[in-house]
Amino acid sequence: MANNKKEVLVLGLTLAICGGLAAAGILFFTKNQPPIAINGNLTVSDTNFDLASRKSEGEKILITSEINPDKEQAIAAIAKKDYATAVTKWEASLSKQRSDPEAVIYLNNSKIGDQKSLAIAVSVPIGGNLNVAKEILRGVAQAQSEINNQGGINGIPLKIAIVNDDNKIEVGTKVAQSLVQDQNILAVIGHNSSEVSIAAIPIYQAGGLVMMSSTSTAKELSGAGSYIFRTVPSVRFQANALSQYVVKQQNKKNIGICFNTIAKASQSLQEEFTAAVFSDGAKISRVNCDLSNPNFSADKVIEEMLSDRVDALLLSPGVEKIEKGIEIAVIARNRLLLLGDGTLYTFKTLQLGQGAIADMVLTVPWHPEFLANNPFAGNAVKLWGGDVNWRSATSYDATLAIAGGLRKNATRAGLQQTLSSNTFELEGAAGKIAFQPSGDRANPSILVKVSKGDRSGVGYDFVPLR
Repeated sequence: MANNKKEVLVLGLTLAICGGLAAAGILFFTKNQPPIAINGNLTVSDTNFDLASRKSEGEKILITSEINPDKEQAIAAIAKKDYATAVTKWEASLSKQRSDPEAVIYLNNSKIGDQKSLAIAVSVPIGGNLNVAKEILRGVAQAQSEINNQGGINGIPLKIAIVNDDNKIEVGTKVAQSLVQDQNILAVIGHNSSEVSIAAIPIYQAGGLVMMSSTSTAKELSGAGSYIFRTVPSVRFQANALSQYVVKQQNKKNIGICFNTIAKASQSLQEEFTAAVFSDGAKISRVNCDLSNPNFSADKVIEEMLSDRVDALLLSPGVEKIEKGIEIAVIARNRLLLLGDGTLYTFKTLQLGQGAIADMVLTVPWHPEFLANNPFAGNAVKLWGGDVNWRSATSYDATLAIAGGLRKNATRAGLQQTLSSNTFELEGAAGKIAFQPSGDRANPSILVKVSKGDRSGVGYDFVPLR
């Protein structure tokens, strides 16, 4: 126990400094950054919500922390409708910072200029979780580049509008209302958090606008509306995969769960995993482990679980409690078989956990080594200069799916009908893209294990379990 306490102390010190560390060239393993003020720090208390202050097709920079003279000159050129100069300036900016997805999208849009185009929006949490926003935007940007370079959608280029919703329900619902009213927008990729997606569903459904989330896993999205789709597997698939591994393959009989009761996705996984474990013949410990509890003590929880003869532990911390999840993993090292969900698939997890989380198994929608013959991962490295995260892969697939639907019928209602057809099928980064009647993607989850390796640069990697 003394060694564990020492490791937690080291972990705490590491957390204090890890914001200044980066993994060069590994884009899906990026350090967390604090939220930034966007466009005058618009807040949900503003009485007159103005979508224009949060939306851009290239006329303004939303990720203001990365502005530079080339971008400023590109913006000025767009204001004058001098798209040739704008293209040159976006390219100049990308020559210095190739991993910038916002610049790639605006470059693609500038190449379109005032030509006829088909427009969709992507709603991301720039002010809430900048790294997640970039991961989503990389997938969308890569798909847009490929679609337009291959002739567009029936000869018409795809234009992308970026919207910042801050991962806040109050903002996301206002964004949804504004996008429904904008008849130029044919579909929306988003939202990131399950909470925002769930709150926005009635608005998109009533407005007849397709919402396709690439990252929201909560079970409440299943069957929520005929205009609601997602390219990330339902939490049910994740729960089943984890239960089959821990109960059937590892023969564990008493399993603990640490989850976040204020995160919808975490709640959903806890419920679905509990059902799956009982179905597979094991049981769930009654020890309460709620990471949202302000009085939460990782040491106390682990001791209680060991007293309850727990032999495996599922960590589902939610995006806001990743560090807390890692702390629990460090304390539980070598004493419990560790499981986790996709929120822990980050560079920070490897960087802080290292040997303490060796052999931890996570469920994820995608991994660059899982589909050996799929070109997405290799093309991503060429475009961005490094590997991308699963959020990039599922967002790429969301863009491909929408484009594929628009090829059949380039209207809001026509897109919905095409995506809902049992004949709709495309090949994407994470395998086949096809939707069940519930709007869920008909793909299983992938299991990965933390193992020694040099891909991340910290001595440990996520490696697929075949």
